Amino acid sequence: MGMEFTPSERPSGPDCVDRAAYGSGSSLDQYITKQFLLAEEDYPKEACPNRYYSKAKIDNFSILQNLTMGGTIAGGTNISCSGTVSGSTGSFSVKPFNIPHPSPDKEGMRLVHACLEGPENGVYFRGRVTNKKEIFLPLYWKDLVDWTTITVNLTPVGSHQDVIIKRFDDEKIYLQSNGGLPIDCFYHVYATRKDVAPLPVEMEKDEPWPYS
Repeated sequence: MGMEFTPSERPSGPDCVDRAAYGSGSSLDQYITKQFLLAEEDYPKEACPNRYYSKAKIDNFSILQNLTMGGTIAGGTNISCSGTVSGSTGSFSVKPFNIPHPSPDKEGMRLVHACLEGPENGVYFRGRVTNKKEIFLPLYWKDLVDWTTITVNLTPVGSHQDVIIKRFDDEKIYLQSNGGLPIDCFYHVYATRKDVAPLPVEMEKDEPWPYS
C-alpha cells in the first residue's frame, strides 16, 4: 500500500526562505513568462522581500532573435552560431581566444591571441612544396571560393630559386623556377569565399545586415 503524501507543517506568517529549485527538467519549449508584480510603493510591508532573477541555470537555451550582453561568455562547452557574432568594442570586436599559457615555465599566466581581420570573407591554407611544380588546392575549394580571387605568397627555403606562379586554376597552382632548379618553398594561399554574400565593408547606420 502506497504511503500518502503529507505536507510538513509551516509556521504562521510569510515563509521568506530563498530556496533552491528541485525536480526534473521540463520538456516544454515555451517563452519565459513575466509574473504580475505590484509596484514597489504598493508592495505590502509585511510580505517577503521581493526578488528578481540575478543568476539562472538552464540545460538548453534558444534565442530566436537577438542576444545583448554586458559581460563575458565563459564555459567549457561549444558555442554554435548559425548567424553572426557582432561587437563594437571589447572581446567580440577582435574575436580572441584566452587560454592557460602552454609553456611550463609560465605557469599561472594566460595566452591571448586575436583573429586576423580584413575587408573580405577570406580563407587560406598553407604548407611546403618540395621537388614539385604544383600546389594542389583543397578539393572543397571548388565549391567554397571564387578561384579568380586566389593570391599566393611563396618563400624559398635554402636558396634563391626565383620561383614564380606560372598560372593557376580551380584545382592547382603551377610553379616555375629559374633554370628548372628543384623547388623548395613555403606557401600561403588566400581566396575569397563564394558561398556567402560579399562582406559589406562600409555600411549605413541603419542598413540591414545581409547575413541575418
